[in-house]
Amino acid sequence: MKKYLSTLIAIAISSLLLAQNNPYFGFDVPTNAEVFAPSIISADSYERDMAISPDGTEIFYSIVESRESAKIVTVKQIDGVWQPAELASFSGTSFNIEPAFNYEGDKLFFASNRREDGAGTKDFDIWYVEKQADGLWSDPINVGDPINTDKNEFYPSLAKDGSLYYTANYTNGRGGEDIWYSDFENGVYNARKIVPAINSQQDEYNAFIDPDEQFIIFGSFGRDDDAGRGDLYIGRKDVDGNWQAAENMTELNSAQLDYSPYVSGDGKTLFFTSERAVETKIEADPFNINESLKALLSPQSGNIYWVKFL
Repeated sequence: MKKYLSTLIAIAISSLLLAQNNPYFGFDVPTNAEVFAPSIISADSYERDMAISPDGTEIFYSIVESRESAKIVTVKQIDGVWQPAELASFSGTSFNIEPAFNYEGDKLFFASNRREDGAGTKDFDIWYVEKQADGLWSDPINVGDPINTDKNEFYPSLAKDGSLYYTANYTNGRGGEDIWYSDFENGVYNARKIVPAINSQQDEYNAFIDPDEQFIIFGSFGRDDDAGRGDLYIGRKDVDGNWQAAENMTELNSAQLDYSPYVSGDGKTLFFTSERAVETKIEADPFNINESLKALLSPQSGNIYWVKFL
């Protein structure tokens, strides 16, 4: 992790300090999908997942180091100046990904395979931290029943009323994921429910819910119109509030994996992760078994992309 952060800091510090009073480091939102904040956010590592605080002064994202390790990183704007990237205080030593703010911005949710006793790892659960009076984040809190189980739960996304959308492999016979949600009433999550019409017999994962719950954007693999290794899809509600079948976001997708959508608080900018136009950075000697295994287990290179949404 240190080498990734040091690379980010070394490359980005001058750009960050110069990009004052701009929500996106001085970059204009593109009309066609482009890498987001090159050499600042999207740099020489595998970056994925975006979360921006409601006031626009904090950005959280994930850096994947290997199949066993991933960290959540943050950049902050102080007095109108973006500061260098740093490891989030709650990130821990396990696999931590997929940060997501609640609507008020006083809680940050994420997925992690940490254990509550801190001893080793387990299956993935949804966790959250709370913003304290001093501006720092609390220790991580497990969301608990009825959401977390002995199955994997991923990709939290919050509606205005606190309802929690996420993905899990509770009932998908192939072991893949579906999109679920749980209403939040009187400080308690209700029984989980599957999102109707959106889910299919294929994998649905990394689902972002519109805070008003009028649309949902997610990744899916294996559908008839899948352009590659996984595409982004969007589903909307009709005038009666019923979910309609999702459509492929063909203008965004590539022949590579496209996933992890996030829409900015003003609804005008879509961020997502893509492995397009990049290759594995490790060149393996086929006659060296150790190098070959290292290349096989290393993640593909990914970057965060962005584009005008509405």
